[in-house]
Amino acid sequence: MYRTCLFCNGDLGHNEAIEHFPVGRRLAFDAAKGRLWVVCHKCERWNLTPLEERWEAIEECERAFAGTRLRVSTDQIGLARLREGLELVRIGEPQRPEMAAWRYGDQFGRRRRRQYLLGGGVVLLAGVVIVAGPLTEVVGAGAISPLSNLITTGSQLYRQRTIIKVPSPGGEVLRTRLADIDKVRLEVAGDELSISVPVASNAKGWLAWRKSVDTRVLTGEDAVRAAGALLPRVNQGGGSSRQIQSAVGIVEEAVTPAELFKRVAREQSVRESRRLGNPKRRNSLKRVPVDVRLALEISAHEESERRALEGELYLLEEAWKAADEIAAIADDMFLPASVEERLAQLRDARR
Repeated sequence: MYRTCLFCNGDLGHNEAIEHFPVGRRLAFDAAKGRLWVVCHKCERWNLTPLEERWEAIEECERAFAGTRLRVSTDQIGLARLREGLELVRIGEPQRPEMAAWRYGDQFGRRRRRQYLLGGGVVLLAGVVIVAGPLTEVVGAGAISPLSNLITTGSQLYRQRTIIKVPSPGGEVLRTRLADIDKVRLEVAGDELSISVPVASNAKGWLAWRKSVDTRVLTGEDAVRAAGALLPRVNQGGGSSRQIQSAVGIVEEAVTPAELFKRVAREQSVRESRRLGNPKRRNSLKRVPVDVRLALEISAHEESERRALEGELYLLEEAWKAADEIAAIADDMFLPASVEERLAQLRDARR
């Protein structure tokens, strides 16, 4: 049974209300199309389930939804909270703007709020140190500059140490640093889309801090999949309601995700030709307008889900298994052997 988010590797939690699918604290289901998602409470992404027993789970969700009075609904989408605490989102036949508001409004809005809180916290801390520090003699006036340098250095170290995993052809996974995200370039030559991804070194210790020197270029559908992994980090600032609505409109006008990416790459190339500055930042994905970047993320996410629904569910199942393995390794990394043995005994006793 899958228990880990495909996107952030966070624990999806569990419920006791749906016997055939006891995973997750918020489930979204579409009975007409036979789709079931687990909504991650951490990153708000929708994890499509490839399970064979999803039909039984969907029927249980339908009965549970109909049996509760705690419902908020529009004509096509309803939200209900069960007494047990599980939240159910029932999908009918919504138009794309309505569906997008439910699927992406939470996660983009949450990213935006988190970014504001983080920025506000840093500004507040700096203000307290500058004003109250010298008065209380806790922090001397001469220590303000070193403290600011310490905060800047900590931020740089975090960006250097944070690794983004990008899928590439042949099952290979590329590793790029968050610090290099502004070097990701989206381009189109003729009718072929390409994305340039800086690859981090696999060295250990101090050698790992050297700058990325290798760049991999992915094309076509591989470029779209790679962008799907990178865009959540590029869009970590989220977006406003107006920007989300604009993004949905952009996606609605696009024929296919590949055509949308090509159009954006061409438009960005025209904009960059009019700018002065570092040529290494030309066609940078991070310099695309916010609403357009959000549209690209929505499009890439829906394209990966479409591919899974068109007979490639085994790829999704493998991704779930990989996420579970990563989570299991992280959970057990610092546990002593005695604790692992005791946990195994308790699991056996429960069975």
